[in-house]
Amino acid sequence: MSNILLGVSGSIAAYRACDVARELMRAGHTVRVVMTPAATRLISPDTFAALTGNPVVVDVFDEPEPGQIAHIRLAQDSDLLLIAPATAHTLARLALGLADDMLTTIALATRAPILIAPAMNPAMWTHPATQAHVQTLQARGVEFIDPTYGVMACGDEGWGKIADTPVIVQAVQQRLQRAQALKGVRVLITAGPTHEPIDPVRFVGNRSSGKMGYAVAEAALAHGAEVTLISGPTALTPPAGAKVVRVQTAQQMFDAVQEAFDECDVFIATAAVADYRPERALPSKRKRDAQRWTLRMVANPDILGTVALRKGSRIVVGFAAETDKALQHAQEKLQRKNLDLIAVNDVLEPGSGFEVDTNRLTLIYADGRIEPLPLMRKRACAEKLIEAVRMIVIQRWGKL
Repeated sequence: MSNILLGVSGSIAAYRACDVARELMRAGHTVRVVMTPAATRLISPDTFAALTGNPVVVDVFDEPEPGQIAHIRLAQDSDLLLIAPATAHTLARLALGLADDMLTTIALATRAPILIAPAMNPAMWTHPATQAHVQTLQARGVEFIDPTYGVMACGDEGWGKIADTPVIVQAVQQRLQRAQALKGVRVLITAGPTHEPIDPVRFVGNRSSGKMGYAVAEAALAHGAEVTLISGPTALTPPAGAKVVRVQTAQQMFDAVQEAFDECDVFIATAAVADYRPERALPSKRKRDAQRWTLRMVANPDILGTVALRKGSRIVVGFAAETDKALQHAQEKLQRKNLDLIAVNDVLEPGSGFEVDTNRLTLIYADGRIEPLPLMRKRACAEKLIEAVRMIVIQRWGKL
């Protein structure tokens, strides 16, 4: 089974973590515990050591195994980090990327999925600062097990009680299953814009930030896929675990895709590739003058259309950023390029264009099904897309 690292922070609900640890072990998982200093004032580390049979770490300098750097080893060896309970203070520190104790240090160092079960006073849970921290963490792929409604230890009533133990255990099991959903599947993704040089200081491009494509890469990695990300110029940090190939122009992206395509099982083209480029890039900067300047453009290679012609049994997914007749144009592109799935959005719709953190996608399948998604953060859109890809993988190749 899996190695689960259970983080316990200083909530009165810390005692509930004992039940969670016990039930996870009954399900066959190995559980190790890391506690914040505040949590140790509510429950002894010895309790968790006795329950799990493993040493508990608290201080960032705790090194229970000689020759091992504990926070790195625990981060690398864990299949999932579950923080239950998580206080408002812990959420804030995680969102800010602080590493001032063992738990937050491990959270920064791990590449395993992170699940958080908050527990706090209702006023603290609903406070705008706490909700902003939740949104920040969700945008990074952290998932939450929402608190429930009830009476708190202080007597207040509202949303903030830690979720029931069976709910937490089920969430852990489901997240671990998803982490293996695409294990062994090789996914090739293009992301970002392309820059087509006019001269050494100017280019033709578009407003794509690459956020959607990077989110798709993160989601694919979270489902256990082997990911190659071919990225145009962006300011984004690539997701850990992906093989990254950086390009500038459409021709370079075309060449990189051609080279990598034979080794992939799934190709997802999220990049906003420039359809045209200047016929000739000037060798030096063109100086301003009063005369008109005509810039001759030629067509760039059709990356998606070219590889789709030789896709064989591969799954090929496209994106369509439209400004009018979005569904019609996307359906035509799906058929014209022999795609298995296309995701379309209207970039003129508020919250659904370039350079924002949200999107409103509509998924169109080769069999004619249309699945509109609500306005969501791009990471959530990516999860929906990867889940759709997973279902196509199962239909085409059977169980993974």
